[in-house]
Amino acid sequence: MADEVKLSIHRGTRESGTMVEYTVPRQPGMVVLDAIHSVQALHAPDLACRWNCKAGKCGSCSGEVNGKPRLMCMDRIDRYPVGETITVRPMKTFPVIKDLVCDVSWNFQVNKKIPAFQPRKDTDWKFSQAEADRVQEFRKCIECFLCQDVCHVLRDHAKKDQFGGPRFLVRVAGLEMHPLDDGDRIDLLRDELGIGLCNITKCCTEVCPEHITITDNAIIPLKERVVDRHYDPVLWLWRKLTGTK
Repeated sequence: MADEVKLSIHRGTRESGTMVEYTVPRQPGMVVLDAIHSVQALHAPDLACRWNCKAGKCGSCSGEVNGKPRLMCMDRIDRYPVGETITVRPMKTFPVIKDLVCDVSWNFQVNKKIPAFQPRKDTDWKFSQAEADRVQEFRKCIECFLCQDVCHVLRDHAKKDQFGGPRFLVRVAGLEMHPLDDGDRIDLLRDELGIGLCNITKCCTEVCPEHITITDNAIIPLKERVVDRHYDPVLWLWRKLTGTK
């Protein structure tokens, strides 16, 4: 019916969950999160769904709608054909606590590995607008973890023990490319965050709701820095002779 929205929503845990169908009234300007709230109000008050701002800025309501990682608060119902059943599932990459709520705590363990901003000694705290613009993009991340969800290294190969994921490569890029930072995270990128496992498919860039150019502007330049230090034979020989990094 044109005035109804049909949904198939994951209920339960990853191991024992099932898809349950619901029908709710269609409202003008409705987004998927609105439909989830209608299901809670009309059919299933125990349906678990994480959300906060409903404005695409907190990153809380991440999920998979018709198989695509999305922020449910920004995914309009009218982009789907009338009468089509819309499937809503939790992010595949992370353990499911209940229904649509995932345990994303692993991400914060990865974050702890990254050394914080380290200002250069005696800096005057001045830098150009162009230098500021270069790193400002990386600060837009809302930690929705959709890039982590879609990354095949984590999603399909479950290499959380070897790879930090695109979100944290973005964080390192924001630090390493900061004009006043004097930290060194190149070895961390190779050894702890496993940047070599990324084969630059750009799937993370495609799903980013903040339109951060993750692959081209963050990951590839970081890969180049790792290669320069560890795999360039001329630079390797020079460092051996001079005792520098």
